[in-house]
Amino acid sequence: MTNTFEKREKGFEAKWALDEETQFKIYARRNKLLGLWAAGELGLGDAAAETYAKEVVAADFEKPGEEDVFEKLRRDFDAKKPGVGDATIRSRMAELLETARDQIKAELKK
Repeated sequence: MTNTFEKREKGFEAKWALDEETQFKIYARRNKLLGLWAAGELGLGDAAAETYAKEVVAADFEKPGEEDVFEKLRRDFDAKKPGVGDATIRSRMAELLETARDQIKAELKK
């Protein structure tokens, strides 16, 4: 009986770890896509856009949640393109989260 319980517990732990890893990948992908979108809005060229996208991904590690990413974008838009509103940024964050989720899930099915 203990062996069955231990197997189930290990199975749940493995699923939890996989789910957490998948979530991490989804948010990292969303942040990269968001950075590329913002770079385009800010008029950055290809090489600068890739660098900026990496900065947006890194911004997500500043504090828990996604407010750190929003705040980075807000600061950058305020400095270079103040006409972009909070609703636009948050809407794009939500849209690109769905895009990233679809992309990662498609990759996992391969």
